[in-house]
Parts: sequence; structure tokens; C-alpha cells
Amino acid sequence: MSDEFLKEVTDRVAHVRINRPKAMNAIHPGMMRDFKALIRELDEDPAISVIVLSGVGDHFGAGYDLKFKWGEHYGRSVLGQRRMLQDCVDFEYAPWDCSKPVIAMVRGYCLAGSCELAMMCCVTIASDNAKFGEPEVRFSTSPPAVIMPWIVGLKKARELLYTGDTIDAEQALQWGMVNRVVPDQKLEEETFKLARRMSAISIEALQTTKASINKGAEIGGLRNAITYGIEQGAMLDASDTEALRTFDAVRKKDGLGAAIKWRESQFEG
Repeated sequence: MSDEFLKEVTDRVAHVRINRPKAMNAIHPGMMRDFKALIRELDEDPAISVIVLSGVGDHFGAGYDLKFKWGEHYGRSVLGQRRMLQDCVDFEYAPWDCSKPVIAMVRGYCLAGSCELAMMCCVTIASDNAKFGEPEVRFSTSPPAVIMPWIVGLKKARELLYTGDTIDAEQALQWGMVNRVVPDQKLEEETFKLARRMSAISIEALQTTKASINKGAEIGGLRNAITYGIEQGAMLDASDTEALRTFDAVRKKDGLGAAIKWRESQFEG
């Protein structure tokens, strides 16, 4: 297993931690591959009933690593961008496709692809310092899996996805993005208390119940909608928009931090 993930098993609960705290647990393609393999391994382990997913350090995750050269890795064509988005969606589906319950334990920033990953989990427990959002639209790029409308509803999803704004944990709770908000110092205690309660249920009952819930959403069109989003996103990500062109110019000249600061300054107030 890659050292960018840590695994610990206690009783019937596995704890997986994304281990890139210096990069705010940002995601790159190698991690996507390793994460899928790790979740499959845990799913096939008969000694494990529930999986808890979290990040090492102060943040769950900042999304996909903007320092990684995605364009060079996948190519800037529509087909290249489509392949990139499909790989990202396959990665984000790992908790959803796991037959066992997966609980996201979130503190700090939970943004972009990391936010989608948390929404793909069965249950999300958030620290009172957590912040959620998908800022990709501000950089004229597409979220890989447009799962948010299925979690919070169309109106609220439009508000967040059309602006790139972030919300705090209490608002995320009101909107249905998280199940519970707890004081940061009690995050682990409350999350693993719930995980242990779930693990007391027979694995067969957990798996069949999760399958029924997931299939209901899929019959309603969830997978088809996300697949359509990949096609639309590939066209956007391959487009030479003014916003993306300027962002890249600032990044090449002054660095990623300066580029992000330049773009975010336009949304202040």
C-alpha cells in the first residue's frame, strides 16, 4: 500500500487516512489508483464491516492537486480530458461501489474532488470547523462527478456550483450534505461510536441495505447523470477560456498560490 494512505483496523472497523497533510491531502492519479485498490481489498476482507475515511492533519482534502501536470499527463484534447474525468469519477465512486458502509470523517477544508469523495460516502460526520465547497467553476473547469444535486437538491446545488462558494459545517448540515456536526475535539470519538454501532449489524444486512439504497438512486438516473457530466466537463476542460488562460498565465509567472489568490479576490465581498 502506498504511504499516501494509512490503514488501521480495530475490531470490525477499518480506518483509512489520506496521508498528504503538507499538500492538504490533495489527490493525484497515483493516489486514485491506490485508493481504489485499497477499498477493494477492505471490501473483500470478511473481518471488516465498516470503513471510516479521513485525512491526516487539519484538513480532509483540498481536491485534485493543481501542482500535478494533468494536461501533460492526459493531453489537452477533449478525449484526453474525458479520460481524465472518467479516471477521477472512477476514483470517487470507490466508496459508493464498496458493498460496505463508508463513513467520511471531515475536519477543515473539504473542497472540490475531496468534497465529492465525501458525498460519495454513505454517511458524513463533520467537525464544527469543517468547510465544504466546489470552487472548480471559478477556474473554468468542471467537477468530475456532479453528485451534489443528488445530495442537497437542485436549488442548493445550483447555488454552490454556479458560484464556487464554500459553506460551513452547520450550513452543510442544514442542506443535508452531512449527517452530524460535532466539536472538533470529539470528532473521532463520535465517528467511531457510530461506526461501531453499524459494525454490530450483520454484514449481510449492511450490504443488502446499502445495495438497495444505492440502486434506488441509480434507477433514478444518478449514474447516467454523472456520465453525462463527464461528457460536458470534457468539453469545458479542453476549452481555452479566458478565465483559465489568465489563471494559467498567473500561475506560470508567480506560482499557484498567487494564481489562486488572484482568482479568489474577484469573489470577495
